[in-house]
Amino acid sequence: MATPHPQTPMSEQYLLARLDAQTNAYYSQGRPSLKQRLATLDTLFNILKSNEHAITEAISKDFGHRAHQETQLAELFLCIDGIRYARKRLKKWMRPQKRSTSIWLLGSRNTVIPQPLGVVGIVVPWNYPLFLCMSPLIGALAAGNRCMVKMAANSNHLSQLLQGLFAENFSADMLTIVHGAKGSEFSALPFDHLIFTGSGNSGRQVMRAAADNLTPVTLELGGKSPTIIAPDYSINKAAERLLFSKCLNAGQTCVAPDYVFLPEGKVDEFVTAAKAIVSRRYANIESEDYTSIINDEAFLRLKSTLADAIDQGATSTVLVRNSEANHATRKFPPTLLTKVTGTMRVMQEEIFGPILPIMTYQHIDEVLDYIHNQD
Repeated sequence: MATPHPQTPMSEQYLLARLDAQTNAYYSQGRPSLKQRLATLDTLFNILKSNEHAITEAISKDFGHRAHQETQLAELFLCIDGIRYARKRLKKWMRPQKRSTSIWLLGSRNTVIPQPLGVVGIVVPWNYPLFLCMSPLIGALAAGNRCMVKMAANSNHLSQLLQGLFAENFSADMLTIVHGAKGSEFSALPFDHLIFTGSGNSGRQVMRAAADNLTPVTLELGGKSPTIIAPDYSINKAAERLLFSKCLNAGQTCVAPDYVFLPEGKVDEFVTAAKAIVSRRYANIESEDYTSIINDEAFLRLKSTLADAIDQGATSTVLVRNSEANHATRKFPPTLLTKVTGTMRVMQEEIFGPILPIMTYQHIDEVLDYIHNQD
């Protein structure tokens, strides 16, 4: 397989030409049959199966380091299973579906006929670049659509790899990765549907751009994901489960626990359990199993966020022995924060890293009131 060559940023005219080509092909070639859709999914399946190592290696290069096994577990295997799931159910999904009608006296009947939308745009973030590309892509292609995919700038190696693999196996008017496209220009294209995964602030910009074309938008956004440990629940079991999610991908997950509420009096027990659990999993943060922070900007943001909390009176506890943040490898140790307050940046912004603030409560109503009044 020839190695794809990097491209300069794509012009708005180029993007429109790609969209026009897909739109024209959609209308001229008609809706794909079940056989055609299954063949498309089979091709996607074979791309993933035949290039497992190349994919995991490209993602690791984009992060600086991420274990191949973590990419397999969190992304690759989920994509492969997703294709199997869609293939098994696609025939049923395509069948017309009867619906009841309130105008029964007139002898009317209702039928829903599943139809493709046309051309779907997919904006992919960098934190799980394979899964968050393939998951919407599988659904869109199974539904008979054509797709244009914009990968994140931080996913340069994976983007170039997938661009080459897709070009070898699909026509550009069926599926294409627009490597180097600007997010603002891509979102402003008149797609038939636009799928975006990312931050709330970026989601607002995407929705504004899509509104000019009345393009329907699906948003999957990050945020401050709270975790609540009930008074009668095992602290050790809670810590085991919570810290698996928090340490996966070094906390760079939109649904990772962003802060935890503990019953008053349980903080010391949780901290002790957390130190034992994480130290068993990672001898130190330079472990091959521990993921790097995606880039220097994100690494420095985490350091600044932690420093702000400490300056305002928080206490930090590093959960991996003999470890501290390493700018050279962009490894940032899992860290607990106690004595946090709402004025600290760590409680105002999505953390997107392995820092976990702890708050306490006496009654669950306090927790619910706090969460309901936050972003």
